[in-house]
Amino acid sequence: MMKKAPASVLPAKPRHVLWLVWKMVILVSIILCVWTFFRLQKYSESSVSPYSTLPRESRVFFDRFEGNPKIAFLFLARRDLPLDFLWGSFFENVDRAKFSIYIHSQPGFVFDESTTRSSFFYDRQLKNGIKVVWGEASMIEAERLLLDAALEDPANQRFVLLSDSCAPLYNFSYIYNYLTASPRSFVDSFLDKKDVRYNPKMSPVIPQGKWRKGSQWIALIRRHAEVIVDDEVVLPIFRKFCKRRPPVDVSKGKLNLKLQKQHNCIPDEHYVQTLLAMNDLESQLERRTVTYTVWNLSATKMENKGWHPITFSYADAGPQQIKRIKDINHVYYESEFRTEWCSNNTTSVPCFLFARKFSQGAAMRLLSEGVVGNFDFTAILDSPP
Repeated sequence: MMKKAPASVLPAKPRHVLWLVWKMVILVSIILCVWTFFRLQKYSESSVSPYSTLPRESRVFFDRFEGNPKIAFLFLARRDLPLDFLWGSFFENVDRAKFSIYIHSQPGFVFDESTTRSSFFYDRQLKNGIKVVWGEASMIEAERLLLDAALEDPANQRFVLLSDSCAPLYNFSYIYNYLTASPRSFVDSFLDKKDVRYNPKMSPVIPQGKWRKGSQWIALIRRHAEVIVDDEVVLPIFRKFCKRRPPVDVSKGKLNLKLQKQHNCIPDEHYVQTLLAMNDLESQLERRTVTYTVWNLSATKMENKGWHPITFSYADAGPQQIKRIKDINHVYYESEFRTEWCSNNTTSVPCFLFARKFSQGAAMRLLSEGVVGNFDFTAILDSPP
């Protein structure tokens, strides 16, 4: 008599069919997952520039800030602020909720009653400052440190980079309204077809087509400040391949000839402009600076020291000279055959809010002429040691 098979045991053929079905389900599931992944990847790549260095994690909470925006005044100083008395008058009687101050100075230098004539600058220096050398990447690293510190305050919605010799050409109210009315950053940025500073070794990270030149002195909206601070792609390339060629020194003989063959590049005149171009953000810029500079283009000066801004003296800061600067309403970019008519949110405006480089005498005249505020001679007489 034959025994019946247990009810729980299936014949061999049905078991084989069931196993094939499960394999097909698993295979289809894997194919669907892979297909979905590539579709998402393709969508992501299509919505971001191929050169993008935008941060993956944006500061969403800060971007939703509501209230009166602040302007962050970012001073890039060698040591102290020679024109502190001028800026002290500029900030006098202004609502503290409308501005903040950050200073990158010589490491270890402290702004207090013994080093500055204005209490607005007390303890406003960065604690993590670095030694800065002109013509080296340390200059743009210092700028990034200033922006990083200012971004910690969500109320800071505009960021203005200034040198220790910059002077305002208008009062605070005018400059505040000018900058906060614009949804764009003010970044001098142009394509110089004769430019020889681009190093082919920067490719492919920095394509030559995205290489830009312009003034270091920028005024940014918050989003663009974030892009600069969060950049981990472009800065390392600048550190490695964008360096200033040493000045001519005939006393070094053959070594001088070797040094002069090095690629010449000034990082602070290219970094921000190139970075924003790589992120396809140029449509969000007023492609000009709001800081006026007069350059000494003497060939002799270039050979000996490099081109540097002319310093305004007391005689150069009279009403007529300042009015000429204020009346400038366009900038011509010869390399692009482009005339940039200065506008702010489609409204025609003067091009410049600040100017450099000003001597202390020139700053005193700005005050005495009432350009910035009421002039108090005791601020000069009571100079810190």
